[in-house]
Amino acid sequence: MAVGASAQQTNGTYSFLRATNSARVAALGGLPLPMDDNDIQLSTFNPAAINEGMNNKLGLSYVDYFTDINFATVQYSHTFDKVGSFAATVQYHNYGHFDETSESGMITGDFSCNDFSVNLGWGRRLSPNWSVGAAIKYAGLQHEMYHAGAMAVDLGGMYLADNGWVLSLTARNIGTQLFNNFDTRHAPLPFSIDFGASRKLEHLPVTVMLWYNDIQKWNKVMETPIYMEQHTDPLTGEYTPENGVARFSKNLACHFVIGGELALGKNIVLRSAFNYGQRYAMNVPESRTLVGFSAGLGVKIKMFEISYARSRDNITASPNYLTVTMDLNKF
Repeated sequence: MAVGASAQQTNGTYSFLRATNSARVAALGGLPLPMDDNDIQLSTFNPAAINEGMNNKLGLSYVDYFTDINFATVQYSHTFDKVGSFAATVQYHNYGHFDETSESGMITGDFSCNDFSVNLGWGRRLSPNWSVGAAIKYAGLQHEMYHAGAMAVDLGGMYLADNGWVLSLTARNIGTQLFNNFDTRHAPLPFSIDFGASRKLEHLPVTVMLWYNDIQKWNKVMETPIYMEQHTDPLTGEYTPENGVARFSKNLACHFVIGGELALGKNIVLRSAFNYGQRYAMNVPESRTLVGFSAGLGVKIKMFEISYARSRDNITASPNYLTVTMDLNKF
């Protein structure tokens, strides 16, 4: 029996695998964080970040997305001697209830739509400078009577330079669909390769971060109706696309995300990021919005750390992210 695997980005059936459920990650642009600390929030996005410092930590996240759409996540990590550190994650996406109607429009009942994923990640420090990680996940969809399922793996590597730089490279959602009873086409997974770098400044309590995302796909400037309207003469109706230099520059900018953290003492951290690719894809021309910007904060209270974030994903609303992590060893 032959099984076809796919490594092409898609915004289709399994696009929820790219969703950000962690408040800290959402505040910093929604990509795998190139960070070497003990925050269990990092484990789902970058398996190379899983380490012994996460042992016996629990993370709970909730996302108030739009209207009655909400996400929930549970994370737990444990370290085994001579084997490495593991982190398990369960993510659940609820899209609310919908009326079921007949062809004449009469309501005959209701149904719900849900997505979920179960992730088991492993990470290990190979040397003071290198760490690696891998994760396996199952993704499922249940939309009324329709179901789909897929298996995927994530791979990650992280380099901790002696001068303070942290570099990470991740490949996420490498896998294939197992079954699908509502679409005859094979649904590919949202594969992505992301590179990130961070450094804590020597004389300021600031950590700066930079990402180049979706390495596997160069073209992000699509000829959408809005794009074509911007380059169409209103008098003659003639469409003139951007020249090569302008298009190259815009494509390059769409791959970059910049962010940072500012520590206010030992217990409060402010976070923010800007994703130009998100702004380009979701903003409306001539509108003055904060699409592409995200911000949040983290507060430590004894054995708890509470993180909150808002991310301006489009022009209509900004989802709210809340994560509470706790060190069970301190109870």
